Amino acid sequence: MKYGVFLITCCFLFFSCSRQGNVLKIKGSDTEVNISVLLSEAYFAQHPQMHLSVSGGGSGLGIASLLNGLSDIANSSRPMNAEEEALFREKKIEVIPFEFAYDALAIITHSSVRLDSLSVEEVKQIFKGNINNWQQLGLSKIPITIYGRQNNSGTHAYLKKKLGVQFSLHSKGMNGNAQILEAVKADKGGIGYVGAGYVIKNGKQSDSNIKILKIYLPSGKAYSPLDYEAVVKQDYYFQRPLYQYILKSSYPKAKPLLDFESSEAGQKIIVSNGYFPIKNSKQNEQ
Repeated sequence: MKYGVFLITCCFLFFSCSRQGNVLKIKGSDTEVNISVLLSEAYFAQHPQMHLSVSGGGSGLGIASLLNGLSDIANSSRPMNAEEEALFREKKIEVIPFEFAYDALAIITHSSVRLDSLSVEEVKQIFKGNINNWQQLGLSKIPITIYGRQNNSGTHAYLKKKLGVQFSLHSKGMNGNAQILEAVKADKGGIGYVGAGYVIKNGKQSDSNIKILKIYLPSGKAYSPLDYEAVVKQDYYFQRPLYQYILKSSYPKAKPLLDFESSEAGQKIIVSNGYFPIKNSKQNEQ
């Protein structure tokens, strides 16, 4: 799923001819930006009087923009942390949390890697840097290159917490999911993690140049984010809710968009683009 500058900014920016009250500004998570654009486009088609601006930059940036009055909604692929919550309390800024979709984090490698699955422990040891060559997993002698996100990323924070690790100092911090995807496609030793929406379309893998690995616990079956039922039943290990934090003062103008995201039409857009419906999932913060 690729979007140029036109769509990343939504091109709904009619600020010169619109009253500020008719503009809804959404910033934050790179994992959420594509689906947020699609939902905003569909909503705008029905409600052209409401102009929307959608941009990425990471969950941390989105939350900071909300704190500084630069957005109405912060997209975040992680919950707010204690420090962020304290800053909002200090500034007496009230926000309303909203979960609008679920994401399954895909662990991807170059398509040539002769491996279909990894255990959670193996994923952990790779990202820690303790497993640094594919030979250690019984494959050809090729150094492993880790492609991940930068510290302001909610996905980085989620995976770090989920695995309970500090990432290897040799991992490469990329600006977004699309950059990780392109890097892994070009590197036979590459491994990375991306939101499933970047590699799944209409329930199928959307790019044959990477491999989406199945993940398993020692006592369990290996599951893939391509397995819709496994994700909604919480059998797939790396899954999480996607959040939107809304300024309480902006909630009246934001609510119609939130209602659309939760509607049958909105959920259809979410599912067809590689994400998962919130109504069929429960938070999985193991």
